[in-house]
Amino acid sequence: MPTRYDGTDDEERALNAFIRFSRAFNTVNQNIRETFRAHDLSSGQFGVLETLHHVGPLYQGELGEKLLQSKGNISTIISNLAERDLVERRRDPEDRRYVKVHLTESGESLIADIFPDHAERILEAFDVLEDDEIDTFSRLCKKLGLGNTS
Repeated sequence: MPTRYDGTDDEERALNAFIRFSRAFNTVNQNIRETFRAHDLSSGQFGVLETLHHVGPLYQGELGEKLLQSKGNISTIISNLAERDLVERRRDPEDRRYVKVHLTESGESLIADIFPDHAERILEAFDVLEDDEIDTFSRLCKKLGLGNTS
């Protein structure tokens, strides 16, 4: 459904693109979230596990920045994962103000088990696009994500 806003051509074009982008994201995201839900994880919790699995231990602040989470939110996410023994916090021995987050053995096992299903769901979602369309979409999303630098 296109915008019903009666604005300039540029406004209507941008609004219609935003509506399509939002709907596409929501459709893909709903399907992908089933992987997390099946293991009683939020998307934020999955993001932490996946990042630590592929990048390795990170300071809590770095993890929040990578996942675009506020300090308070990333702290809550990590606390909830720690309660389930999926991650652990370790104080930096050099500077005790910093806390590095590590996957536990249980956390590593869980994410290693469920990540292939996650990747498969993403592959299926993008299967409607040709390879060059995926490349173009990826480039455009990056450009949009970087925003106006002027």
